[in-house]
Amino acid sequence: MDPLSELVNWATSHGVKLNGILPERIPGRGTGVLATRDIQADEIVLDVPTNCLRTLSTVPKGRLRKLSETNISVQGILAADLALDTSARYAPWDAVVPRAEDFVGMPLTWHADLQALLPHHGRELLAKQGAKFARDWDAVVAAFPELAKRKDGRHVYTHAWLLVNSRTFYYLNAALKRRRGATKDDHLTLQPVADLFNHTDEGGCHVAFGGDGFAFRATRAYRKGDEVRICYGRHGGDFLLVEYGFVMAPNCWDEVALDEVVLERFDEEQRERLEEAGFLGRYVLDRETVCHRTQVALRLLCCKVGEWMRFVSGNDDGEESQGAVDVLLLELLREYRRRVEEMVERIQRVEVGVQQQRDILTERWRQAHSLLDTRIANLGQEMKT
Repeated sequence: MDPLSELVNWATSHGVKLNGILPERIPGRGTGVLATRDIQADEIVLDVPTNCLRTLSTVPKGRLRKLSETNISVQGILAADLALDTSARYAPWDAVVPRAEDFVGMPLTWHADLQALLPHHGRELLAKQGAKFARDWDAVVAAFPELAKRKDGRHVYTHAWLLVNSRTFYYLNAALKRRRGATKDDHLTLQPVADLFNHTDEGGCHVAFGGDGFAFRATRAYRKGDEVRICYGRHGGDFLLVEYGFVMAPNCWDEVALDEVVLERFDEEQRERLEEAGFLGRYVLDRETVCHRTQVALRLLCCKVGEWMRFVSGNDDGEESQGAVDVLLLELLREYRRRVEEMVERIQRVEVGVQQQRDILTERWRQAHSLLDTRIANLGQEMKT
C-alpha cells in the first residue's frame, strides 16, 4: 500500500477526520493536501484529536526526566524523542516525513561559505537557530551520551531537530504551562496529516485548537483537485528560507532588511543617539514602503538634531524634511540594488554546496531585487509629482 494511504488509514483509526481532502504526491513539489470534492468556505476539512498529538506529554517519562535536567528547549526534547524512538507506534507517520536529504534547502545544513552569502536578516536568523541547535545537541549528548557515540548520532538528531523545527504547530497544554522557563517558542506539537499542508501567504485554512484537538476550517471555496493550504505565519522570505528551507513568490509579507546600507552612514555619535531613542537598526522595506524606523533614522542625516528630536517625539510631521529624506532613501535603495546584483553574480561563481542550494539562495536575492526595483520606481514617480 502507498505510504500516504497507510498514513490516512492509521490516522483515521486513531480518530483523525478528513473531510473532502487527502494528502497526495504533487509532481515536482513533494507532498501536499488536495481537495477530493468541491469544498465550501467555512467547512471543517480536518480534525486531529488530542490523542494523536506528539507533545511534551507523550515523551516517555524516563527520557523526559533526563532531558529536563539539562538546558534544552521543548523543540530539542521532541527532536530527541524522535531520534531515540525505536518503537513502531508512529511507523505510518514516520514513513511519510521528509528524509534528511530533503532538508537540503535548510541553510543550517549548508557549507559556511554559502551561509555567509545569505541576506543580512537571514544571517541573523540563522545565527540564532544555530545557537539553539548547539544548546539542544549539547543537552542531548549530556543526557544520552550513547547517541553521540553513534557514528550517525549527530546526523540522526539534526534530521529530527529539523523535522520538529519545520513541522510543528503552536500548542499549549498543562504540561507546557507548568514547564519552568518555557516561552512561546516552546509551545509546540507535532500532528499527523496536518503537517502535510503546504504554506500560502494568505487565504489558507483557519487553524484552531482546544481541549479536543485541532480543527482546520476552509476560509474560501475549493474546487475538486485544488491544493488546500494553511498559512505558517506572516513571514518574509528570509524567515521562510531559514526556518522552512524554501522561498515563495509572490509573498505579500515579504520584506528586505536595509541595515547593511543604512547603518554604515552613521558615525558613533549618531549611532548612540539612535540607540538612546530606540531606533538603531531593524530597518525594513516591505512591498509598499520603508518602515517608520527607517524614516526616523534617515532624518538624522537630513535634519538638525532639534528638528529630528521633534519628529521622534511626534511634535513635527516631517513634511519639511521629507524631500531630503526621499533623495537619500533613493540613493540608498539604488546602492543596495547594486550590491544585490553583485551578490547574485558572486553566488554563480561559488563552488561549495549543491546546485539546489545555490539556486534557492539566488532566488532569495532576486526577490529582494524585485522589492527594491518596485520601491525605486514608485519613489522616483512620487518625487516627480
